[in-house]
Order: sequence, then structure tokens, then C-alpha cells
Amino acid sequence: MDVALSNTIIQTATHLASAKQSDAVNIAMLKKALDMQETAAATMLDTMVQSMPQPQLATSGTLGTQVNTFA
Repeated sequence: MDVALSNTIIQTATHLASAKQSDAVNIAMLKKALDMQETAAATMLDTMVQSMPQPQLATSGTLGTQVNTFA
């Protein structure tokens, strides 16, 4: 068996194993970044909803207090 071929096979296998591990680390970091963005967006939306004025509902009169059920 050729020694150069054996070295090439070993180097290729080592490189593929290293690339697989690197991909796993990159995916884990991407998931963490997406989770952080999700938390930031939820916090921002909650803040916006709380700062919006609450609508005033009609409680007297004919406008907005009666529902026409005859359609």
C-alpha cells in the first residue's frame, strides 16, 4: 500500500471530522443568537403594547352601545 495514499486518506478523514465538529458548534451558536433575538423582540413588543393608550369604550348613548341582531 502506498504511504502517500494512506496519509491522504488519514488527512481527509481528520479534516471531515473537524469540519463536522465545527458545523455543530456553528449551529449551536446560531441557535443561541436566534433565542436572544426572540427574547429581545418579545420584550420590545411587550413594552410597545403596554405604552399604547387603552381604547375608551362607549358606555352610554346610541352610538356604539347597541348591536343590531337583525341581518
